[in-house]
Amino acid sequence: MKRFMNEEKGFTLIEMMIVLLVITILLIITIPNISKHNSTINNKGCEALKKMVEAQVQAFSIEHQRLPESVDELISNGYLKEENSSCPNGEKITIDNNGKVL
Repeated sequence: MKRFMNEEKGFTLIEMMIVLLVITILLIITIPNISKHNSTINNKGCEALKKMVEAQVQAFSIEHQRLPESVDELISNGYLKEENSSCPNGEKITIDNNGKVL
């Protein structure tokens, strides 16, 4: 019976610790890269949101024959949702007198 116990295959505690160490090192390497690119992702998301708001300004002006006074007017008329009034990076979206989105 004792001989069968020695023939069993499996992972030892040392092998499991080495695997956990490798996974931890990989996480330590990747997390800073993700946070570094987070601002770039937010800025690109802001640019895309501004282009969408510009398209909604054009749709509003075609339908109402005038430019909207503000982003709030686009929201109240159903052209935008409330969460589209500011960028993912926290920048507030505004519309100037010429209908340009800033």
